[in-house]
Amino acid sequence: MVTEARTEQLPIRRFAAINPIPLIGLSLVGLLIVWLAINLEKTPDQFLSAFLIGITTGSVYGLVALGYTLVYGILELINFAHGDVFMLGGMICITLISEVFNLHAGQAAYVVWPAILGTLAIAMVGCGLINATVERIAYRPLRGAPRLVPLITAIAASFILQNIALATKGPNFVPLNTGSSGAADFLPQGNVFTFGHGDQAGRYTWASLIVVLLTVPVLTALLWLVQRTRQGKAMRATAQDREAAAMMGINVNRTISFTFVLAGSLAGAAGLIYAVYFTSVRFDQGFQLGLIAFTAAVLGGIGNLPGAVFGAMLIGMIQSFNNTLSWHAPGSDWTQSIVFGILILILVFRPEGLLGERTPEGG
Repeated sequence: MVTEARTEQLPIRRFAAINPIPLIGLSLVGLLIVWLAINLEKTPDQFLSAFLIGITTGSVYGLVALGYTLVYGILELINFAHGDVFMLGGMICITLISEVFNLHAGQAAYVVWPAILGTLAIAMVGCGLINATVERIAYRPLRGAPRLVPLITAIAASFILQNIALATKGPNFVPLNTGSSGAADFLPQGNVFTFGHGDQAGRYTWASLIVVLLTVPVLTALLWLVQRTRQGKAMRATAQDREAAAMMGINVNRTISFTFVLAGSLAGAAGLIYAVYFTSVRFDQGFQLGLIAFTAAVLGGIGNLPGAVFGAMLIGMIQSFNNTLSWHAPGSDWTQSIVFGILILILVFRPEGLLGERTPEGG
């Protein structure tokens, strides 16, 4: 009996279980860094060219990703119709450039730039109104419903916008006229600069530079509006606690509508940049690019504005490196699998994103 009592009192050694998930994540990141370093050493000109293309593509993704993160930050709603608002913005821009302003090769800069800026303004206003209309009709009546209900409604709104584009523009690509370099023919057709020589030579086109020149002021204005203005403070207060914001005198409905207008305006700006850079838009492209931009927002930390831009730049560079680098790159056929594989990895390893903060789930 004594022996049994002493046996029961012996401490039980517990060994901490080793979690392999962080090790797997670090291993994947390490392999990626090694692969990039080898490509940089073997083909530095090609690497720099891929990097610049990634920045340009990431700029387009960033504008769309910011729309996702703005709406999610204030309503915790993933607005799947946002990508289709971007698609409509691209079609509006191509229609204005080709049929209203009639831009074509050989026109002077003082004709082209006012037309581009006018197209940008019209697209931003139009897409802002479209997005606000979707919020007023589809989302506001369901604000108190379970989260699954507005999510399904967002998918339905996405298909409605796609079918509007299909009915008005048809199933084929809506193109811009292009010049010898493949860029829109009213833009300068040469390169801003080139580096290297031979097959591995890199170049940076005027179309790529114009994308960055249009994107940077829009992003800067957005950050200033959200962080420095009274309306931006109302948005942040509503995102933090809608009931408390209403008690402090903030018009919550108007603030949410303004957020949708702002997100739609960003989609309109992205539509112009996409149309100028890629020179064609089709009715179903918004859904595909919207998912990529949503992945960028999740990667950076959805609800975090700098995180959305950071994630978009990373996705743009990952796509560009995969499509451009020659040493053991999977190739363009694997690009979408890689992007959405990153989405799965982020949701598994760090659901709050790279720059997001872990917060308790609300009831």
